[in-house]
Amino acid sequence: MNNKVPLSEYPRMIMVRDSYLSLNGVWEYAIRENDERVPIEFDGDILVPFSPETPLSGVNRTVRPNDVLFYRKRFSLPKGFKKEYVTLHFGAVDQVVTVYLNGTKIGFNQSGFHPFSIEISKVLKKDNELVLVVRDYSDTRFYARGKQKIKRGQIWYTPQSGIFMPVWLESMPRDYIEKLKITPRYDESLVEITVFTNSKDNDAVIIFDGKEYTVKPNKVYKLKVKDFISWSPDNPHLYPFKVKYCEDEVDSYFAMRKISVDTDEEGIKRIYLNNKILFNTGLLDQGYYHEGYLTPPDEATVINEIKVAKEMGFNVLRKHIKIEWERFYYHCDRLGMLVWQDFVNGGEPYNFVTVHVPAVLNIHFKDTNYKRFARQNALGRELFYAEAKTTIEHLYNYPSIVLWTIFNEGWGQFDSHKLLPFVLELDNTRLIDVNSGWHDMGLGQFRSHHVYFRKYRFKKDMLDRCVILSEFGGYAHRIPGHYYGVANFGYRKYNTKEELEKAVINLYEKEIIPAVKQGLAAAIYTQLSDVEDELNGVLTYDRKVVKIDPKVMRELNEKLLKA
Repeated sequence: MNNKVPLSEYPRMIMVRDSYLSLNGVWEYAIRENDERVPIEFDGDILVPFSPETPLSGVNRTVRPNDVLFYRKRFSLPKGFKKEYVTLHFGAVDQVVTVYLNGTKIGFNQSGFHPFSIEISKVLKKDNELVLVVRDYSDTRFYARGKQKIKRGQIWYTPQSGIFMPVWLESMPRDYIEKLKITPRYDESLVEITVFTNSKDNDAVIIFDGKEYTVKPNKVYKLKVKDFISWSPDNPHLYPFKVKYCEDEVDSYFAMRKISVDTDEEGIKRIYLNNKILFNTGLLDQGYYHEGYLTPPDEATVINEIKVAKEMGFNVLRKHIKIEWERFYYHCDRLGMLVWQDFVNGGEPYNFVTVHVPAVLNIHFKDTNYKRFARQNALGRELFYAEAKTTIEHLYNYPSIVLWTIFNEGWGQFDSHKLLPFVLELDNTRLIDVNSGWHDMGLGQFRSHHVYFRKYRFKKDMLDRCVILSEFGGYAHRIPGHYYGVANFGYRKYNTKEELEKAVINLYEKEIIPAVKQGLAAAIYTQLSDVEDELNGVLTYDRKVVKIDPKVMRELNEKLLKA
């Protein structure tokens, strides 16, 4: 077992507190069939935060829907660590987890892709035993599952279970800052900052650009930013600031940027960044890794992916059906990469006609039909609302995120007419792609297409919405020695790198670039990396080979941006 602590970098760069203890590293694990009693003897060691199914976990065992997965971690707090309160943070535990500390039940969570936290100060001892009891039903029930499927293959991936994002502790004084809400108001030359605190009897202080500003907790403070520098992919300028509240102190940052859809001089709806048209050219980013699956192996890999995409001239990564390790968003902020963030799909087993047939036949169904969209379970629908809220609140302050995708290709889609106003109430500063791909309900700012099996031909939206190509391409090329699937899947397949590059050039020059003048506002190529059977990445699954010359791709993207 590798004793190195993986992904131990401070996770929450948007609100940094000088108190941090990573619990990543070696834990104990056990797997039992339909028995939730905590075993006396565990099966062995597991390297957290890697799921037991993954090579990096050191376990390589599959947790089935009728299994119970147990974790145990014994730990002691360093001298001087504990102040008044201690919070235990879980980045993600898939799918349903009950948490015990020193024999006391302290928490329960059933949103497998989303972070949750528990205040544990009253239960802490000198020597502590943390135990998790996990059930993972994968795609057999209504819980959020992303692209995991027990019968994996093609676009569906190997299921995994349990902890797959960092676990960590922080300590706070009696009066402390709970969270920040940061909203840039570009046209008003100011940023709105709300400091949420656990007590209400004192003022907070924002320190920015050498000046102190006294603010009331839990109320919006409008901070003027004169002669500001705009944030953009070409110039990702961040403004650092500090917040103090009694004895507590956190560091944060903001960026001055605005994202919008507006009409150009020819009456065409376009995407604007900072009141200027910016064609959004991007890559579909699944966030899967050959040794860690949903968990990146290290920070260097995450940074390198963003840099490769930028080197190729892309300005967007569409984070697909996954909430990423939080440092990913920080690196997109500082390196200059726009993020389109998907919500994570759930629902019961999908209907083949609903989710696959529209790829080749132009058919759409009303998403109030819960049976057709595998959304008959009321709790599953309630959880999706809760998870949408968690997603937005968790990621709201990261300026690189400019778009939320609510539903993708009908996977667990329902009641779009209710979800759109719900999301807008939580965040009306970003773009929203309500129905990415198919089953368009005629809502929102976009007509969002996925095109794989035919040539793309621009078609003006009958409702005069902004037209985007939120998925296309998917050209595959298998590279020996860097292949980790059991099949060769892609929408078109090429035997050599030269053939692949020629096909991609032809695709962009004949289909995508000409569509820009007609009204196409964005194009997201499938995809950033190979994933298992899918061999259509610009990177191999192990990220060791770049399959398309970055110069070739950059030239195509430059033509797109000029078009």
